[in-house]
Amino acid sequence: MPALVFDCDGVLADTERYGHLPAFNAMFEEFGLPVRWSEAEYGEKLLVGGGKERMATMLTPEFIAAAGLPSDRGELAEHLARWHRRKTEIYTGIIASGSIPPRPGVRRIAEEAAAAGWSLAVASTSAEASVRSVVEHVMGDALAGRFAVFAGDVVPHKKPAPDIYILAVSETGMSPDAVVVVEDSRNGMLAALDAGLACVVTPSSYTVGEDFTGAALLVSSLGDPGETTQVLDDPFELDPTPVVRLDHLRTLLTERALRPAGPSSKE
Repeated sequence: MPALVFDCDGVLADTERYGHLPAFNAMFEEFGLPVRWSEAEYGEKLLVGGGKERMATMLTPEFIAAAGLPSDRGELAEHLARWHRRKTEIYTGIIASGSIPPRPGVRRIAEEAAAAGWSLAVASTSAEASVRSVVEHVMGDALAGRFAVFAGDVVPHKKPAPDIYILAVSETGMSPDAVVVVEDSRNGMLAALDAGLACVVTPSSYTVGEDFTGAALLVSSLGDPGETTQVLDDPFELDPTPVVRLDHLRTLLTERALRPAGPSSKE
């Protein structure tokens, strides 16, 4: 049976700009840290997979001195873990408030997939508690229960490494040839492609303009009634208008199997 695997942040909802960034800055303020990330600065941090890893980029000798932090690596790691736990608490509160709407089409197509018996999963570099809060918010309790969640530090290397997708395929018994991934970033797309999976990309507000060469389909969103999708690149000629439907993903898997070398093999 086919499987549909979503990234979380930027795919299910535009959580990076409106959830993670304010949660990081609120946490920095609580701990008295001499840093506040602007929207532009956080966009650069997104090139690093994982919240703790993004914060670790701050730990220059100058920052450590200014913040009065210890220089011992073990103690710094404890600080990072404590900051990240608190940031996750703030973030899940933001999600629970309902202030961040789902991206168009994600719940609709997940419902179509569930009704057709497809497996559903989320694969993300974010903390598991953060990911589950978004899945429940976007999908609702009943549908969220259908999702396998792979998140956080369950793999040694985060996106763009393929580890999280390799784990998801292995743990769920999915066939790589029958998996469609939905991503919003180049790093996420590269992770899916390196795992041998078909990847549909729906750029988010932070990732518009990234290079998505290799995506099996590039659309503005999955689309909903009243907010139709804009097709940006359609190498398999799926013509997913006015919205991306499950039948388009079925066709994608079939066409991809017929052309294993990828879209570039097309005349």
